[in-house]
Amino acid sequence: MTDSTKSAVRKPGKRERLVGAATRVLHEQGVEKTTLADIAQAADVPVGNVYYYFKTKDQLIEAAIGAHAEQFHTMTAALEQHAATPPDRLKALVQGWVDQRELAARYGCPTGTLCSELDKRADGLDRAAAGVMGLLIDWVELRFAEMGRPDSRELAVALIASYQGISLLTNTFRDPELMVAEGRRLQRWIDSLA
Repeated sequence: MTDSTKSAVRKPGKRERLVGAATRVLHEQGVEKTTLADIAQAADVPVGNVYYYFKTKDQLIEAAIGAHAEQFHTMTAALEQHAATPPDRLKALVQGWVDQRELAARYGCPTGTLCSELDKRADGLDRAAAGVMGLLIDWVELRFAEMGRPDSRELAVALIASYQGISLLTNTFRDPELMVAEGRRLQRWIDSLA
């Protein structure tokens, strides 16, 4: 086995497992209910080891926010690679949301839920989480600008607001089909703007 093959099959380290578990558990349980012990258990890391990597729960939350940003960059890079035109990229984004409808029905939008929870604390983590949402709005705005739309910022905010609203309703009513119907409407809307 070559060194590159070994690194390709390498099990994630404890820090990576903790961040991944924090991202998932914070979404599923909420910020206030989640303990470091919950995250350690989900990461299969002894709870005492958590403090080696993260001194406080807030540091782990900050790392989870960073993971949301990384996931965003990975997702948008894939959209850029696999969708030929700006409208196709936007519709693929919407389809990705629809594909995650069961998760939204159960827990809501991962980033939107985190932003909402952290906003109540107003301790700086709220602004960090808002930064991830800002990345999404900026990316969508650029796609609308590439379509020649002078109102690209307003359209970007409208698209993200529609998604956040349908995520809330899908979660509230535990009805993934709401996300499907809104996804179809948003894709038609994007087509009408091209």
